Amino acid sequence: MINRSLGNRVFDTINAVTLFIVGMLTIIPFVLIISGSFAPAEELLKKGVVFFPSRFSFDAYRYIFSTDSLIRSMLVTIYITVVGTLVNLFLTSITAYGLARKDLLGRRPFMLLIIFTLLFNGGIIPTFLVVKSFGLLDSYNSLIIPTAISAFNLIILKNFFQQLPEGLEEAAKIDGCNDFGILFRIVLPLSMPALATFALFYAVGHWNAFFNAILYINDSNKWPIQVLLRQIVIMSQGGIGDSAQFNDQFIVPPAQTVSMAVIVVSTIPILLVYPFLQKHFTKGLLLGSVKG
Repeated sequence: MINRSLGNRVFDTINAVTLFIVGMLTIIPFVLIISGSFAPAEELLKKGVVFFPSRFSFDAYRYIFSTDSLIRSMLVTIYITVVGTLVNLFLTSITAYGLARKDLLGRRPFMLLIIFTLLFNGGIIPTFLVVKSFGLLDSYNSLIIPTAISAFNLIILKNFFQQLPEGLEEAAKIDGCNDFGILFRIVLPLSMPALATFALFYAVGHWNAFFNAILYINDSNKWPIQVLLRQIVIMSQGGIGDSAQFNDQFIVPPAQTVSMAVIVVSTIPILLVYPFLQKHFTKGLLLGSVKG
């Protein structure tokens, strides 16, 4: 057994205490939101913060689920998240693999153009005009195609591909494998930690995105869940909204309770995905971050 010095033990103790405090600062707000969403309206309005409600009330959730559009919006969001993530991974992978090849003609100018997009973009109005000119308005493609590739993720994945042994590709070529075969049979299977990490990033981005849907989707039947939940919060605050989507038999709970329930409904589904990717997440997060 290795004898640890006093300085090492003090350092480990400080680290443990710091991580515990940071963990509590992260968990406690979410616990408060969950508790508040189940707290009776009068108790939440009186106390403001509720750790343990005196009784459980489902009024906020009844109000949220009183609209028939909720399930449809949830299915729309699942479709956009699954299809969008697959498109993201496919385009990011093939582009990163091409840029990782040292024999690619014009490799450096391509990389400079990609880095340029990290610093500058066209803005909301030019992007809207481009989406409109391609006929993507009121289409789910408007929520997938404009964000098909993340330049940051692309650069990280390219750096990871460059770290793979060149001998693997050379051996595959000797066996008669072409570039696509090398990518899909050798490179991608070896890159599962990185792909799982980027899949989580892309999926969370698609699940939480609502601004593009507000800009490009005018048909309320095609709204993703985040836009519908935003509409529910507006209605609970007495704002202007599409009240026809909601059932009048439910009394509108306080806006604070509805907001907390909305956060829970919009967060829990994507949290359930994380355990399936957790074993790859920590390792994959650091891949490709060494070499440039």
